[in-house]
Amino acid sequence: MPAANLPSGPFPLRLAFVPLLCALLALTACKGGPAAEAQAKNGDAPKEADAVPVEAVSASRRAIAASYTGTAALEARGESQVVAKTSGVALAVLVEEGQQVRAGQPLVRLDPDRARLAVAQSQAQMSKLENNYRRAQQLVGQQMVSASDVDQLKFDLDNARAQYRMASLELSYTTVEAPISGVVASRSIKTGNFVQINTPIFRIIDNSQLEATLNVPERELSTLKAGQPVLLQVDALPGKTFAGKVDRIAPVVDSGSGTFRVVCAFAGDDMLQPGMFGRVRIDYDQRADALVVPRVALLDDGEPAVFVVRDGKAVRVPVQLGYSEGEWTEIRAGLKEKDQVVTAGKVALREGSTVQIIGRETAAAKSASVEKAAKGSKQ
Repeated sequence: MPAANLPSGPFPLRLAFVPLLCALLALTACKGGPAAEAQAKNGDAPKEADAVPVEAVSASRRAIAASYTGTAALEARGESQVVAKTSGVALAVLVEEGQQVRAGQPLVRLDPDRARLAVAQSQAQMSKLENNYRRAQQLVGQQMVSASDVDQLKFDLDNARAQYRMASLELSYTTVEAPISGVVASRSIKTGNFVQINTPIFRIIDNSQLEATLNVPERELSTLKAGQPVLLQVDALPGKTFAGKVDRIAPVVDSGSGTFRVVCAFAGDDMLQPGMFGRVRIDYDQRADALVVPRVALLDDGEPAVFVVRDGKAVRVPVQLGYSEGEWTEIRAGLKEKDQVVTAGKVALREGSTVQIIGRETAAAKSASVEKAAKGSKQ
């Protein structure tokens, strides 16, 4: 075509592009209309919340006891400090520490020579006065001795007899005997030592029965009684439990501390020793068929409540609590047997949350990740 027939200048060029632009816009509108509308609708629709992984346990029935728990050190029921009742040199020490002894058994023999001489002297004086008194009684009838002289002889004889008994008693003190039956806990004397009067030389404890004394708050005064069963666990013997009973209860409350004394008794055992420290539990009531749930299921928001799984949703249910024992707590009202209560993952739950019940280990891991994500979103 000849060049003279082509349009020239900007305006003819703009007119040539108008039909092309309109065609492109129409094509774009036809392709994106329904799809864009559907995409917009899908984009505006809220996503369904993910199920919270939890662990749940069914409420069940079991025996549960009401108890008071305290700590105390074990003490021997009987204890005696053995002292020397006379002075002297220890000729023989007859027992050692850790040895069992019986009441009246000889423990130490002291030098008895001086005591024996005192007995012989007082015995001779007593024999002399006895003879004089017999002669005086014969002569008083013949009026050769006055009645007052006879009375004086009678007084001197009684005094001599008392001195003889005193000397004999001192002689018996040279053999130191055990005042109680038990085990020798300590010995502070050796053969050849000179022992002063009233000096402690042995300590004997009666470990046939041990006691633990609790200072119990006065609110428990009406619940604890003598004869109630007691369980003891000592730190030195983990995993072992020893049975006993409440032996006696103080009838008064200390006004300063607001407590009263409860003494628990335990039979002597080769493993239990005085001085051991342990935990004492006194069971004062028991329910054989109580509805219970784990303690960890309780919510920490003031009012006693648990999360119950119903139709895949978490429902907050207020409950009335009863006795607690170990990891279990009694539910007096609010739940039924076999209700599934959440024990792990409850921190991430709200009323109506969708839940997924899984195993304990998986629940703990997923709950931790959910809580971490929740904290991250808040920040």
